[in-house]
Amino acid sequence: MSLRNIAIIAHVDHGKTTLIDVLLKATGAFRDNQQVDERAMDSNDLERERGITILAKVTSLNWKDSRINIVDTPGHADFGGEVERILNMVDGAILLVDAAEGPMPQTKFVLSKALKIGLRPIVVINKIDKPDARPDEVLDEVFDLFASLDADENQLDFPVLYGSAKQGWMAADAEGPKEDIGPLLEMVMEKVPEPVVEDGAFQLLATTIESNPYLGRILTGRIRAGSIKPNQTIKALARDGTVVETGRVSRVLAFRGLERVPVEEAFAGDIVALAGLTTASVADTLVDPTVDTPIPAQPIDPPTLSMTFRINDAPIAGTEGDKVQSRVIRDRLLKEAEGNVALQVTPGVDGDSFEVAGRGELQLAVLIETMRREGFELSIGKPRVVFQQDEDGNRLEPIEEVIIDVDDEHSGTVVQKLSERRAELVEMRPSTGGRTRIVLHAPTRGLIGYQPELLSDTRGTGIMNRLFHEYAPFKGSIPGRRTGALISNGQGEAVAFALWNLEDRGPMIIEPGNRVYEGMIVGEHTKGNDLEVNVLKGKQLTNMRSSGKDDAVRLTPPTKMTLEKALSYIQEDELVEVTPKSIRLRKRLLLAHERKKASRMAAAG
Repeated sequence: MSLRNIAIIAHVDHGKTTLIDVLLKATGAFRDNQQVDERAMDSNDLERERGITILAKVTSLNWKDSRINIVDTPGHADFGGEVERILNMVDGAILLVDAAEGPMPQTKFVLSKALKIGLRPIVVINKIDKPDARPDEVLDEVFDLFASLDADENQLDFPVLYGSAKQGWMAADAEGPKEDIGPLLEMVMEKVPEPVVEDGAFQLLATTIESNPYLGRILTGRIRAGSIKPNQTIKALARDGTVVETGRVSRVLAFRGLERVPVEEAFAGDIVALAGLTTASVADTLVDPTVDTPIPAQPIDPPTLSMTFRINDAPIAGTEGDKVQSRVIRDRLLKEAEGNVALQVTPGVDGDSFEVAGRGELQLAVLIETMRREGFELSIGKPRVVFQQDEDGNRLEPIEEVIIDVDDEHSGTVVQKLSERRAELVEMRPSTGGRTRIVLHAPTRGLIGYQPELLSDTRGTGIMNRLFHEYAPFKGSIPGRRTGALISNGQGEAVAFALWNLEDRGPMIIEPGNRVYEGMIVGEHTKGNDLEVNVLKGKQLTNMRSSGKDDAVRLTPPTKMTLEKALSYIQEDELVEVTPKSIRLRKRLLLAHERKKASRMAAAG
């Protein structure tokens, strides 16, 4: 049986996971009457809710007399660490491009990684059924992208297919025939080479890691040489060739459809998962005891954003979650960093806090959301960028390439707002359907908290995509939030009458009946200073009938704080309190006299 290993790479929302669903159905991976969820590969709850892929996953399907291993990759740049490693274990890639949107930032990112290691992608122009599809223009843009990324002659001569994954067809022409997905599988068998097998004893580069409660650590990768059986002794080598550990393989798992199946022996070229090792991690080489040279591994791009994870020390801490100790938080963060090599965890200034650095706000927000669902209570500080130093000691900061699609009438506002945030305009050109595409290079600092502002400026129609570009000299100060906060001055339950009286002070972020405590932020002050307010004060009633009718209190609906919104909203002296049931904003120093003392010290220098 011949074998092919391919990855599906694309920008977020261009149809990777949907295409895999169609391929699995077309090749008989499911019974005719079997109930199959949409996006079968997105296994965890967060992936399903957000409609994004977070973890790279492997599946396998049979086509005629061949087997094809397919890796589904994340589309967001924040999870790019996954994509880089995955590409090392495949021999070809399917590059999906939306027929309306064309190549986007993440398309550029994943394609550059694929071209760098010498892959020749198959270009699939997907979503051809969209009313604003422009396949010919998109193909030209894809060719220009290949050329700009220094693709060689062979890579520039890429095969092209058109189709709609949702409707379940692919064809060599945009007009069809609109029959089935067969042309894509035929193209894969024709254009993707069989895995290159090296001579010698067993070698495998670990590309992903996961922890299983029954099997322990499971390392996935492609076998470069030799074969592997359960109970075989192997050793793990670090990138520099030092021995990490020697151990015995307890299980060899191969991918068959959506399942992982134990096998008696796996051979070179196949993608397998191995259980039994306790220390080996991603980028380590698993080899036979006779082998001493590791397989070269791809270095991971550096993290650009960090947050402080602290214990929750609010007055009502521990009432909604069961994991509140710093020891438990530390163990959970270290376990996450073990499997996710794009994350870095370092102990904070005090024993109760940890600095977690990653690729972007989304990656860290997904980690916080996962931990909160597991029952953790945390306090999170304001996201900060990770600075670097050049040879002369000058400070460098991360710059991102930002592509924004907006309606024509809003383009001026967007450019102005981002210019204030030290962004540089690179390109501005008309897109389809009365929209403008704006390309800018903006410091990561300036983009923190910009997403909600963009949506309000563009009436919810603006679409922003961002991608790490480079480290560049420090751009100078960037103006932050101009409004102050309304802070509760007591502990208890918020009362509708009190909130109604405070409406002219600014919009609220809490509702009547919400638990509050001293130092908790309950709303946004319309002026620039912070204001302590009483949200517990009820209406004093007597047993006398009033001459005026008691009007029912009608409150303006509060601003709902999602996790990402809260993280981008807070200032340096504020924290986001995250529990399994609530997201609250609070001041770092809860007591008013402590905040005054700290501001006087800051003013004195």
